[in-house]
Amino acid sequence: MDPWVEKQERREMKKTKKHLDMVQYTCDAEYGIPRSCPCGGRIVNEVSANPKDKDFSPGRKYFTCDKFEDDGLHFRQPWVIGVEEEVRRLRKEVDDMAAEIAALKLLIPRV
Repeated sequence: MDPWVEKQERREMKKTKKHLDMVQYTCDAEYGIPRSCPCGGRIVNEVSANPKDKDFSPGRKYFTCDKFEDDGLHFRQPWVIGVEEEVRRLRKEVDDMAAEIAALKLLIPRV
């Protein structure tokens, strides 16, 4: 095979892999309230006002990347889902700490 063609194919394969990795990072990171977008963009609170949105509902809140493009590489997460996941995570953390405190109380000698 032509070395130039192999080099182009390899370059294209790396570009595709980088894109797919970025999509996976975005999917994996969409839990709870996002702190920043995997692209490095800032997360802003947005209220839906565009009737062209596929899930348009006037006044619906979103956590959205300030560089949002509908390409799967940026956050646009419904506010309710993000808050629910964050509350669930915090409840689990509090329950774990309560169990740890209860275990430590048993270690304290009684006078």
